[in-house]
Amino acid sequence: MAFTLLHHIFCACIILSFGFGQAKFGFIKKLGFINRLPTIYVDPSGHGNFRTIQSAIDSIPSNNSEWICIYIKAAEYREQVTIPQDKPFIYLKGEGKRKTSVVWDAHGSITTSATFTSEADNIVAKSITFRNSYNNPPTSNNQVTVAVAAWILGDKSAFYRCGFLGFQDTLWDHQGRHYFKLCTIEGSVDFIFGAGQSIYERSSLSVISKSKNGGIGVITAQGRATKDEPNGFIFKDCNVFGTVPTYLGRPWRDYARVVFYNSTFSDIVAPEGWDIWNSGGRENQIMFAEYGCKGSGSNNTGRVSWEMKLDQKTLSTLTSMNFIDSEGWMKAQPFNMLA
Repeated sequence: MAFTLLHHIFCACIILSFGFGQAKFGFIKKLGFINRLPTIYVDPSGHGNFRTIQSAIDSIPSNNSEWICIYIKAAEYREQVTIPQDKPFIYLKGEGKRKTSVVWDAHGSITTSATFTSEADNIVAKSITFRNSYNNPPTSNNQVTVAVAAWILGDKSAFYRCGFLGFQDTLWDHQGRHYFKLCTIEGSVDFIFGAGQSIYERSSLSVISKSKNGGIGVITAQGRATKDEPNGFIFKDCNVFGTVPTYLGRPWRDYARVVFYNSTFSDIVAPEGWDIWNSGGRENQIMFAEYGCKGSGSNNTGRVSWEMKLDQKTLSTLTSMNFIDSEGWMKAQPFNMLA
């Protein structure tokens, strides 16, 4: 009861602060659902409640149980941002993935380099780009190494019209159920990786290189470790394009699961489609599949012999929203705005 009272006092203070100074938030238009949420405004020019995204997150009480919006004015924010595990129900709202961006250049460590880390459950981000600027844009001067743009660990998280830009290990889709819609994900080496249980819908996968002779790229490195784990990466109605030949994926763990469904491939997709990497001899355990794809890179006559052919029941199960939402969490606000 004490926490609930404090939370409502906190929210009321925020709302009152907006009422007394609404004129200075003239950049906000047609907020829709977030008008009905307690909202914190971030503006580096000082016309909001906070100048940095992290300071806005830090202001939210631990174990928050009600949705709160952090509205982020168009700007490039040079900071590492973390949503800790004890701060769920946060909605990050930017002004466009080409307008609002979070940029950092840490590298060399998978666990410390992420520009954006989301550890909490029930997180939504919309119209924001998260970029690791080490080798993005690519240069010939930097060594190729781990440089994570976003690390997603929490359950029930959704990203709508977001950008994830990097080179190696761009998006660490680590664990939990996640939904990515109308996102742009850019990189070269294993740039979507992890053991998330995720659907990527109508998103763009852009493969980049450091040079004209930059070798072959790899889009996914999925980390399903046993046949009983429910996770996998499902790509629906996505576009694959870029500047360097690429594999669709390689297994990070021996039961990796990746499906491309009704997607469009440019001619950068290698004829083999997939690479076995360190799982040679265990090809029968890996579920890499394509169904209904089109474009010049979709000709599967040269695909590896162990690419899996899925029956209609399995395909329907994996490509249905029930794959990530059997109990209906995406029907609640603000997730239902992303449908």
